[in-house]
Amino acid sequence: MTSASYIFLAGASRGVGREIAQYLTAQQLKVKALLRTAAVATELEKIGIEVVLGDALNVEDVERAMLTDEPIHTVISTIGGLPSEGERADYPGNRNLIDAAVKAGVQKFILVSSIGAGNSVVALSPQVLVALGTVLAEKDKAEQHLIASGLTYTIIRPGGLKSEPATGNGVLTEDPHISGSINRADVAQLVARCLNSERANNKIFSAIDRNMQFGQREFAEFTLE
Repeated sequence: MTSASYIFLAGASRGVGREIAQYLTAQQLKVKALLRTAAVATELEKIGIEVVLGDALNVEDVERAMLTDEPIHTVISTIGGLPSEGERADYPGNRNLIDAAVKAGVQKFILVSSIGAGNSVVALSPQVLVALGTVLAEKDKAEQHLIASGLTYTIIRPGGLKSEPATGNGVLTEDPHISGSINRADVAQLVARCLNSERANNKIFSAIDRNMQFGQREFAEFTLE
């Protein structure tokens, strides 16, 4: 990254996105965040993040935020809606971000998806798939749109997310059969490590805590260096 470029973050208001925002600013990186509401804008601005109000579901909002004179090095998206929130952002919101990233000449796009999307459907039990099938189908469509966009991408599919401090035991694997849990703060660290890793380019990973794996399946951990 150059000092003039920045990271564009969608989903910074909560969850993994908030953890990523805190981690990146602690690394002295320039971050711009797209927020739907001003509720947490002040909190993010206090840690040095530039906030742009807008809805990822609105193409004009996304393009206004991203198509500026400042070059974007990487877009990171963690957006997704809960079923109770009406239209889910998982596919249409990410589609808008991806399309704008292409127009903006972004160097890399990191999408935080979920174990169970795409070929990692094999990692989940039938009961979980019944509960999450609709959500995972939307996430899969977002992944496919990113892959087809021509952008350099990294797709990270975390397992079950926990709100505990980072353990440092978060790992990435290309094995789609792996499932488990991982703390949101560890996902944030893995995302940050993928930023400048060429080995992560055009890869799809599952992400779990090596001490929170479900089952005993052996798998190869992916090294980013």
